[in-house]
Amino acid sequence: MPRRPESFNEVAELYDRARPLYPRAIVDDIVALTGAQPGDRVLEIGCGTGQITVPLAERGVRITALEPGTELAAIARAKLAAYPDAAVVELRFEDYDLPAEPFDLVVSATAFHWVDPRIRVAKSAMALKPGGFLAIIHTHWGVGEERDPFGTQSQSCYEQWDPETEPGFVLPVIADLPATNAELDDSPCFGSIEHRLYEQPNHYSTAGYLDLLRTFSNIQGLAPAAREGLLTCLGQLLDGEFGGKLVRSDTRELWLARANGVS
Repeated sequence: MPRRPESFNEVAELYDRARPLYPRAIVDDIVALTGAQPGDRVLEIGCGTGQITVPLAERGVRITALEPGTELAAIARAKLAAYPDAAVVELRFEDYDLPAEPFDLVVSATAFHWVDPRIRVAKSAMALKPGGFLAIIHTHWGVGEERDPFGTQSQSCYEQWDPETEPGFVLPVIADLPATNAELDDSPCFGSIEHRLYEQPNHYSTAGYLDLLRTFSNIQGLAPAAREGLLTCLGQLLDGEFGGKLVRSDTRELWLARANGVS
């Protein structure tokens, strides 16, 4: 079954509760590298429940956060109630009419891969003033400096219950991640590309980790019996081999590119 971005909206409250927040260092670096100032105009693509929207709003920027999921948008809007310069708009980026006044920064956190690849980079450039920045954050679950033991041991559960699992799949480590971004490198719209990685150790109980998995689109897309079989298998592994506690490194990846003023 294909992954669906709409699946996140179906578990919005769980998504907000179970997903770890982004490291503050990412926002610190975006602000430092772009020179963002209070009052700057920011467009966020796919804000979810506001995990990175709120720390950006705390910096005093004027942020327009796009989120097509009604339930996700409602949670983000409630979190942003204290920030009058933050607005949540229930639209996909593909359907958003760019305003006449360009933005200083476009940011997308663990959402850019859901945007139509035929237009996402070019439209981001169109949204920006010359010299503005596009910040794309990807999340690599279970990827750290060292090979993840839980990822290795859990492979048998996935092979048993998820028909799309690649036999013998091994999670990469940080050193395996690509150091270039062809989509940005090949675009005439952007230059001065900065790349940074942030390893983030996250602590989970068995229940907390299974709740996290329930927010993943590939898990949501499984048939109910397969989904429950997989989660039961993983829960037994966590309780039996890991004592019901999991410390797992996830890596957040930042790509920051400066607009050339070409669209």
